[in-house]
Amino acid sequence: MSTKKEALVVANFKMNFNMRYELQHWFANFIKAKKGIRLDSTRLILCPPFIHLSSFIKKIRSKQISFGAQDCFWEQKGAFTGEISPTMIRSFGGKYVIAGHSERRRYKGETNKIINYKVTAALKAGLQPILCIGENAREKKHDMLFSVITKQFKECLYDVGRSRIKDIIICYEPVWAISANKPDHLPTTDEIMEAKLLIKKLLIQEYEGPVSEHVRIIYGGSVVSKNVSEVCIDAGMDGVLVGGASLLPHEFVKIAQTIDL
Repeated sequence: MSTKKEALVVANFKMNFNMRYELQHWFANFIKAKKGIRLDSTRLILCPPFIHLSSFIKKIRSKQISFGAQDCFWEQKGAFTGEISPTMIRSFGGKYVIAGHSERRRYKGETNKIINYKVTAALKAGLQPILCIGENAREKKHDMLFSVITKQFKECLYDVGRSRIKDIIICYEPVWAISANKPDHLPTTDEIMEAKLLIKKLLIQEYEGPVSEHVRIIYGGSVVSKNVSEVCIDAGMDGVLVGGASLLPHEFVKIAQTIDL
């Protein structure tokens, strides 16, 4: 893992904390888990459902922790019923937003073009997008990693210039490996490194070497404390996007501690 970049451990809580007591229980356990733990070179980014964003920011105060949202709309304001704008996220204290998660692509039909609109809108509002790209099971079976990643990279980052690419975090998220899909195995360290090298190559081609070095590349997909060394540290990634394990505060903190060593 690069020593020049602060490692990132991003919690995607998805559609959880449905009841107030569940949220309070998580807060209490997280405070216990985090007590006395110092992370020297790792930042936690907590992305709760938007309705809970203010509660997270008020309850959890630490220089090592930032906050974000799981999605945003591509306009800043207006007659768009039910949508959350990047400006809202920013004004409520969020600094990051996840874009292009495979579940949004699957259940909401989000295309690379729509994701591009969201990425550019987020940047305009002063947010840092966490852009998820990766192949599904069918694409993996047909060895389509190169074509899928290249297409997603170019279309999702269309018209994002050299001055803004440093504000993008790219998450390699092999869709077939996320916990919701109940994978029977995870990508090997070599497979994750292959994806990272491809993304680095695309960054250098599009934005030149010095600029591309500022972009963090993280891994997402069934991350737990027992495998984080293999999928992140050994693979040379700059952090992880954590799904299900983020709901378990002690496990989540343990992931961060492992990366921080």
